[in-house]
Parts: sequence; structure tokens; C-alpha cells
Amino acid sequence: MTGTLAAVGAGLAAIGAAIGIGRIGGSALESMARQPEMASQIQTNMLIAAAFVEAVALFACVIAFLGL
Repeated sequence: MTGTLAAVGAGLAAIGAAIGIGRIGGSALESMARQPEMASQIQTNMLIAAAFVEAVALFACVIAFLGL
């Protein structure tokens, strides 16, 4: 039973990360389209934000599997 809960927790973390990175990417592309001169700064900030989202998702997966 706990293995199933860990799998559900890891799955939810992955889905949350995918949604977060999708929104980050979409917003960054929209921002670059509106202000092309700021593209490099927007891209840098986007990559940093995506790294934070991935770190939180990885942490959530580890916590889910520690519950086994």
C-alpha cells in the first residue's frame, strides 16, 4: 500500500513540475515576443526558475519514496 502512495506522490510531483516548466516556458516566449531586446535576460531568468522547479520536484520524489 505504501509503495502505491509513493508512486502517486512521485507522479504528482512530476505532473506539477511539467505544468510549472510549461508555464515558465510559455511566459518567457511571450515576454521575448513583446520585448526582443530583453531576450537574453529573460532566458537566463527562465532557466534559473526551471532549475528551481526541477529541484522542488526531485525533492518531492525523494520525500515520497522515503515514505516506503
